[in-house]
Amino acid sequence: MALADFLIATAAVLGFFSLFKNLLAFARWLYAAFLRKPKDLRDYGSWAIVTGATDGIGKALVFELASKGLNLVLVGRNPSKLEATSRELRDRFGATTEVKTVVADLAKLSGEEIAAAIAGATEGIDVGLLVNNAGMASRPKYFHEVDRELTESMLRVNVNAAVWATKGVIDGMLKRKRGAILNMGSGSAMYISSYPLLTLYASTKAFLATFSRSISLEYKGQGIDIQCQAPLFIATKMTRMKRRYLFIPSAEIFSRASVRWIGYDRVCNPYWSHSVQAFVARTLDTIIVWGLECYAKWLRGARERSRR
Repeated sequence: MALADFLIATAAVLGFFSLFKNLLAFARWLYAAFLRKPKDLRDYGSWAIVTGATDGIGKALVFELASKGLNLVLVGRNPSKLEATSRELRDRFGATTEVKTVVADLAKLSGEEIAAAIAGATEGIDVGLLVNNAGMASRPKYFHEVDRELTESMLRVNVNAAVWATKGVIDGMLKRKRGAILNMGSGSAMYISSYPLLTLYASTKAFLATFSRSISLEYKGQGIDIQCQAPLFIATKMTRMKRRYLFIPSAEIFSRASVRWIGYDRVCNPYWSHSVQAFVARTLDTIIVWGLECYAKWLRGARERSRR
């Protein structure tokens, strides 16, 4: 009986600690998602650089950052879209926001060219924040169906551009002993074990998460906060999804949550509903992966049928 009582008591204690740990994690999430005060991004510097700044999340972010008092360097490949976005910013915020543009096709430039373009555009200005937002995806395909050009472009935009844009700003941040870098990752690389038929996209985003975690530790003591955000589905041109209340936010709704988290955790999921979905995905990983594979195959088949 003594042994049985001991085992029961041990199980009760372990259960209590497990429950306490989970309650503490839940309380921390509630605080971070709804109560924590966002950082004043101007403390990092008066200028922010955003790649992929003319569509989707990037465009929503530049307006959100401008509302926080930051000047902006917009990086994109389309001159007319860059000018239109600049004009919209000036119309909304007037002379309070300065805007510069950099025309750069990240799918074609070499790493050194990207770093040089960023460094040249930011010479003489106080760059406090870099947002590596530019991203590229493909429709669901088996890996062998992704042609060489698309493979190379996705690697350049999703991986190469983020690395070399960081190279373009890190020296200045080190000199000033302050700065922040936000790498826009994806839940496809974080909350499920695999993402069939979107293998290349998910893999490039997994690189960003590891890159962010590691480089964050390297520079934390230098006053530079580096973070990877890993959202789930957002209603943008790239995802081709419509907004669904709670589950699929608009780019504008997501951008407000995104800015609130800058400077905190090394890897995070800033939109509260996505965090809930991520918890479910982790818990039901095998089922979720199977469902995503079926959905991706259905989308691929629908596209093939539409061509006939």
